Amino acid sequence: MITKRIIPCLDVRDGRVVKGVNFGNIKNVADPEELAARYGAEGADELVFYDITASSDGRRMFTDVLSRTASHVFIPLTAGGGIRTLSDFDRVLKCGADKVSVNSGAIDDPSLIGEAARLYGDQCVVISVDVKRVNGVFTVFSKGGRCDTGLEAIEWIKRCVGSGAGEVVVNSIDTDGVKRGFDTELLSAVCAAVTVPVIASGGAGSADDFTDLFKKVPDVSAGLAASVFHFGEVGIKELKKKMRENGIEVRL
Repeated sequence: MITKRIIPCLDVRDGRVVKGVNFGNIKNVADPEELAARYGAEGADELVFYDITASSDGRRMFTDVLSRTASHVFIPLTAGGGIRTLSDFDRVLKCGADKVSVNSGAIDDPSLIGEAARLYGDQCVVISVDVKRVNGVFTVFSKGGRCDTGLEAIEWIKRCVGSGAGEVVVNSIDTDGVKRGFDTELLSAVCAAVTVPVIASGGAGSADDFTDLFKKVPDVSAGLAASVFHFGEVGIKELKKKMRENGIEVRL
């Protein structure tokens, strides 16, 4: 049985970790360096760092903050935000990231995925997709969930994976921050469409939400969450023990 991963997410704005609901109502949470060190000690399998306003502000990622955060991390680190060119990939990797997450940059220039995969390897390229239902259709949003691209999400994800993306993060805007469980309908559709690892993001409110996720969508590789970990509502060690008790293989 493949081991499932638990991944805390650091949404960073102006050098601080923040969190919102449905990609809005953003509130200040903590220092990213402190949280990164804490999650490493608690047994997180990986860590994700997003500079959440880089794309909407039309700027590069604040790599100084990323470098300081990476210095506290001894588990795989994925970083994203404002990734538009191969030079952006290079800068982020040199700051200590193991994988680079691209979203809006790939929508603006779909060739970026293939070029990055050829240069750095598929395992380094993560396509992050912000998805919201629009008239019942899974639709891709860009610029931190602000812009409706009109792209149908499942076909877009298949195209990205076909171009060389080695992993997919599925961010459900509909369930983000609501804490009522992951968007299993969306995740099931994505897992049925691709063969690369799929990471579920958006909706975790309790340990039960993680066990439900992996039982209902067994092909999902990992569960990603933010506020439930940031505020201590779910402890990573306790969560993994519960998952193991429910027959879900994890690294303890």
